This record gives sequence, structure tokens and C-alpha cells, in this order.
Amino acid sequence: MISYIVKVTRKGQVTIPKNIRVSLGIEEGELLQVSLEKGKIIITKLGVPSPGEPIGREEYEKIIKELERERANWR
Repeated sequence: MISYIVKVTRKGQVTIPKNIRVSLGIEEGELLQVSLEKGKIIITKLGVPSPGEPIGREEYEKIIKELERERANWR
């Protein structure tokens, strides 16, 4: 297991260490799922559909809601 200590910013943001981002292939702009499980924060890389690959209505609505939450935080 790889473990790092990171600092939370005033906005609640944390930086994922480069070593972990590279190892998992996480790039700028990718969506990650953040979950709370038994007192632990779990961050999971979401699979991105290939261009042209259909996604279900439920997945589409989840993405739209997440984008709307992000936009609301910009204001």
C-alpha cells in the first residue's frame, strides 16, 4: 500500500500526489468518485466511455448533476 499525507485547502480540496496520479493514469479534468465508507474517504477513478460508446440514462443524469454541482461552486 502507498500512503501519503495531504493537506486540505480552505475550499476542501486536496492534491493527489503525482506518483499516484501517474500510476493510475489520472489526468486533468477526469471525474473521480468520492465516497464515505466506514469513516474512510474512498476516491475511485471512473471509467470514461470511449468516444461514440453509448451510456445509459442513469449514468448521463449522474454526470450532468455532478457538472451542475461543480458549476455552482465556481460562483
